Parts: sequence; C-alpha cells; structure tokens
Amino acid sequence: MLSLIGILVVVVGFMARLNPLLVVTVAALVTGVAGGMGPIEVVETFGKAFKENRYVSVVWVVLPVIGLLERAGLQERAKTLIGAVQAATVGRLLLLYFILRQATSALGLTSLGGHAQMVRPLIAPMAEAAAETHYGEIPDDTRQSIRAHTAAADNIALFFGEDIFIAIASILLIKGFLEQNGIIVEPLQLSVWAIPTAFCALAIHGTRLMLLDRRLARTLEAAR
Repeated sequence: MLSLIGILVVVVGFMARLNPLLVVTVAALVTGVAGGMGPIEVVETFGKAFKENRYVSVVWVVLPVIGLLERAGLQERAKTLIGAVQAATVGRLLLLYFILRQATSALGLTSLGGHAQMVRPLIAPMAEAAAETHYGEIPDDTRQSIRAHTAAADNIALFFGEDIFIAIASILLIKGFLEQNGIIVEPLQLSVWAIPTAFCALAIHGTRLMLLDRRLARTLEAAR
C-alpha cells in the first residue's frame, strides 16, 4: 500500500500547478523507493523502458519541427499555394486528402497524416484558402466548420483505411476478441473484408464533401 504514495505526489503536484513532467518523474521515483527499489535501480528501470519503447517517443520529435516551420510561415505558404489553383475547392481538396490518407493508412503508414502533423499546419489552412479564393473573406463560423470537416476527413480515412493493413493493432484486437468468443479467423481475412468497408467510406464521405462545396457556395454567395 505504501507504493500508492506516488498517486498522492501526482495529486499534490498537479494541485500546486507544478511542471507535469517533473511531478510524474518524482512520483515514479517515490513509488519505486517505496516499493523497495533503490534510486539507481529506479533510474535504470526508466532507461530500460525508454530503450525498449523508444520508437513510441520518436513521433514527438516531429512536433518541434512543425512548430519551427509554422513560425517560419508554413501556413502562409500553404495558403498562397492553394490560392493560386482556381480549380481547388474545399470539397475537392479534402477529398484528395481523404484518398491519400486512406491509401497510406492501408499500407501501414498511419503516421504520415494526423491532426498535429498535417491537418492543423497544412490541410486546414489550405482548405480555408480555397474558400477565400472563391468567396473572399469567410465568417468565423464557416471557418470553424471547414476546420471540423478537415479533421473529420483525417479521422474517417484513417479509421477505415488502417484495417486493410494486416499488421495493425486494430486487426490484432479484432482477432483476439473473436478468438475469445470461439471464432477463429486469420488476420488476412479481416484485412480483405476491410476493403469493401473502406470503399464505402470513401463513397459516402466523398459525397458529403461534394455536398459541402454546394452548401458553402449557397451560404457564402448569399452572404456577399
């Protein structure tokens, strides 16, 4: 029971609004010492866990790079680029991103897209620029709606695309759940049957994006 003192450290640290990373580190040290481990042994355990799972932390290295690119004008350059393409509309742009996101997810490249890496710094500003190119300045509620549709395109494409890849965690989860209930299936079978679902998702959401273009045209042209 003494090992649970680490929880108290976390609660007190967060209530005092201390640095979360420092609070969690101290809580881990306190828990280890209370559980009979020496300070050096606790640090060794930290190092071993980080070494064995370092691939999980690599993705966070990308975030500072994205921040630097945004500071250097990444969003402005993306808006300028898409603004020069007269044929680009919000729906067409998001449909193209949907197809690319779903295709790369089907190959297991789920980290190529995402809200932090692609949606916020690139796709959302490009979609907004496409609307501004055709309709001029857009109201804030329309801007928020475009951002929401951009995030939804990423989520739906990833959700229905990743199951086509045989070695994804969701496929293994489904396989394990079915086996617990006496249904034996191979991961390849699950992947194959995910393909029709992915095409249905593409057709349904693609239609929604085309309807989004019509709705934006009707709303914004009426407001001009």
